[in-house]
Amino acid sequence: MKSLKVVFLGTPEFAKTCLEAIHQSHHHVVGVVTVADKASGRGQKINQSPVKVYASENNIPVFQPEKLRNPEFLEELRKLDADVFVVVAFRMMPKVLFEMPKMGTFNLHASLLPDYRGAAPINYAIINGEEKTGATTFFINEKIDEGNILLQEELIILPDENAGSLHDRLMEMGSKLVVRTLDGLAENAIEEKPQPQVEHPKNAYKIFKEDTKINWQAPSKKIHQFILGMSPYPAAFTTLKIGAEEKGLKIFGGKFEIANHGKPAGTLDISKNEFKIYTEDGVYFPQELQLEGKKRMTVKDFLNGFRNFDEISL
Repeated sequence: MKSLKVVFLGTPEFAKTCLEAIHQSHHHVVGVVTVADKASGRGQKINQSPVKVYASENNIPVFQPEKLRNPEFLEELRKLDADVFVVVAFRMMPKVLFEMPKMGTFNLHASLLPDYRGAAPINYAIINGEEKTGATTFFINEKIDEGNILLQEELIILPDENAGSLHDRLMEMGSKLVVRTLDGLAENAIEEKPQPQVEHPKNAYKIFKEDTKINWQAPSKKIHQFILGMSPYPAAFTTLKIGAEEKGLKIFGGKFEIANHGKPAGTLDISKNEFKIYTEDGVYFPQELQLEGKKRMTVKDFLNGFRNFDEISL
């Protein structure tokens, strides 16, 4: 089978797994483009992206341009004479870059396009209670996530699965799909197809802090799916009042019951043995949570940290 020369562009763990799959295939990764190193944390320690770490360990040339239109960077990339660029969890690319390789540039997206275009497809598939999702490889063009589809594969979403678990399963499946796409392109065995025209495709917009607040006025099932879709990152939160103090409370998982209770939605019953929050049509029981300034813990450990429950409310 013909081997392709590949330039890989990506940043997080999801991308690193795809890079590893390509590197271990018969295709040849001639260069990697990733984000610049960043200082973070109290000690301002310099952090390298998972993609850079893997590339460096495997002696693959790494490029970290501040600007993707930088003429020197573009010239260096041209010299690599790659057949194709592969993009996974990177950033918006200028036309001068994605049109550079002779076969074009394709992207791996963690949804069944055209649904869930955008930055957070995994989160929204769970938030919206989808029964299946998948991964799509498609040629990049000037519109976000709208290029011609190469390959697509479905994945069933498991009952009560959270975004972290689905992320990991899609990462493994997606890495194989990327290699299959390269194989197909090498043998001229893939027929690219325009994305289906859907009047109102489901969106997966970038999630901001204000989007992660739990609405306790919603139905129980919707709240449950919202919490799972935000877990473990960026994490759904609510505000807990402890006496005169207000603290953020992240909830990573729990269970719910549909029940008539006659209580206002968003009120809670809390004691040494129980923590339940009333919703529009039932009760939600947090099971894993994190109070602001504390570590993540079980609800049992959380309740053991209090003596007076009378002063706690939502």
